[in-house]
Amino acid sequence: MKVAIIGGGLTGLALAERLRKPGRSLKVFERSSRIGGLATWHDYGQFSWDRFYHVILPSDRHLIGFIRDIGLGNALRWKRTLTGFYVDREFHSMSSGLDFLRFPPVSPIGKLRLAFTILYCAQLRDWRPLEQIPVDEWLRRMCGQQTYDKIWRPLLLAKLGEHYHRVSAVFIWSYIKRMFSARDPSTAKEQLGYVTGGYKTVLQRIARRFNDSGDQILTNVTVHRIEAADRGGLNVHYDNGVEHFDRVVFTAPVSALRAVAAEELCMLSQSDEADVEYLGVICAAVITRLPLVPYYVVNIADSQIPFTGIIGMSNLIASDQTDGLHITYLPKYVHSDDPLLRAPNEDLRAMFVEGLRTMFPWLQSRHIVDLHINRAVKVQPLQVLGYSRLVPTVTTAHPDFFVVNTSQFAANTLNNNDVIRCVDEFVRTHQQSFEVKRGPETQLPFLQRTEQVL
Repeated sequence: MKVAIIGGGLTGLALAERLRKPGRSLKVFERSSRIGGLATWHDYGQFSWDRFYHVILPSDRHLIGFIRDIGLGNALRWKRTLTGFYVDREFHSMSSGLDFLRFPPVSPIGKLRLAFTILYCAQLRDWRPLEQIPVDEWLRRMCGQQTYDKIWRPLLLAKLGEHYHRVSAVFIWSYIKRMFSARDPSTAKEQLGYVTGGYKTVLQRIARRFNDSGDQILTNVTVHRIEAADRGGLNVHYDNGVEHFDRVVFTAPVSALRAVAAEELCMLSQSDEADVEYLGVICAAVITRLPLVPYYVVNIADSQIPFTGIIGMSNLIASDQTDGLHITYLPKYVHSDDPLLRAPNEDLRAMFVEGLRTMFPWLQSRHIVDLHINRAVKVQPLQVLGYSRLVPTVTTAHPDFFVVNTSQFAANTLNNNDVIRCVDEFVRTHQQSFEVKRGPETQLPFLQRTEQVL
């Protein structure tokens, strides 16, 4: 059986790895020159590391299981880390209960309400009622106006821009729930992990396993059209010609699906609606001789700072991973249509350097080795009110065509554990479809509604 997977990001590669077995011939099509998508790596000069920041939580059982399944369990490393907060032009540690009690910007009553909100999110299982409540309204109600004005509104602006008014409370619930799971319950301290060598190690291991099995990963290849074949299966038109496959799985965004899938192949139930909206990211990776902060993450509650947060990656990974230098990520999330995503690198560097000098007056040019600008236009869906009902339900008149992509993340933040979880659940649900060849007369829906499958 020949299987094509469109998209060589982590979703496509993990799916290919899960489907790879004797009797199947797999081919992955990736438009970029390097596999991995958002999980790919970057050459920072004296070392290579992830292009965007990633971290593994102790609760990431799907991701940890996948890493072990491809033989990299011994490459996992864990370390206790610290969390910081930047508000009123000052840094505050938020790494312990005592730090929380000492946190000056919030009143004692506000702290109690904030703690209750965090615990409530950590325990809540049914997220659906939150889909109908604007995130700002919910946070004001839960935490009070003072805490909202001081903490949450600047954070929402930093992470969502002015679009935060349209986003549901599911956004903050999923964020708090995931980060709360980073705490070691025996010590109440945060423990985070990574793979030695970063995701480059993971991606290269997958590629090596593909080569060993005779399967293929094609890069620098654009898929132009997918259409049903007269003899069953599908024809994939790409740069080098046309090739027939028994099954095709599409992992790119819905907008790309609209562009390449034949109209008779799949039906977008909301074809008259706009595509799922996405957030993009501009992520500066600053290489310095000195660490900027002692924290892994600093949440920035200051709308004047031109980036969302500070990710002190070198406070997690060992110094030999970065040749003794320090790497710090400065992400800025914007709508995928924001012109800033297409601004010249020089303008973006100037913007990030200005923000750094505001936060770190002591920082001088001699401390900075380099500043790299990385960007991605479609990072994660914008979880607007009622998002799970707005996600286009894709059905197909053809039983051999499947779609797995991040628009189906109705109640999750975008993270690699949920990518692997989505892949594992898809394979478990549809494994039989990849075991036998079906005749063209067999008609099945490719995927049920998000809430029924994921």
